[in-house]
Amino acid sequence: MNPLPLLPLLAVGALLLSGCKTTVNTVENAQKQGQRQMIPDARVITDGNLARKVSIVGVNQTMTPGGMLQVQVELLNQTRSLQNFNYRFEWFDAAGMQVNSLSTAVIGSAIEGKESRFISAVAPTPACKDFRLKLIEN
Repeated sequence: MNPLPLLPLLAVGALLLSGCKTTVNTVENAQKQGQRQMIPDARVITDGNLARKVSIVGVNQTMTPGGMLQVQVELLNQTRSLQNFNYRFEWFDAAGMQVNSLSTAVIGSAIEGKESRFISAVAPTPACKDFRLKLIEN
């Protein structure tokens, strides 16, 4: 009997068996060149159910070379399963008035179990001096 026709079946079987458990290896520089400018306040609003599953690790903000506010938020999925969520950045001027723009659209996203993920945005105009992030479970 010729074993050659069985090779594709064995390969598919091996792929199916190995696909049952997914692991992710992460490598990063231990001597970091860039230092985060972490914000010690809470401008993140999360619905109660999602807050039990996904936590905020940190909020970092900086100014782009063009004078626009840039925000990056690190999220951590505390569960073992994929979490789908929606988020929206809202922008405010120096007087605290909300700046309406197309960038305030709701964005769908997901985060794998036990993984961290960054979401970021750049303010639509240089007049934006503050922000609020809303996280909603999908």
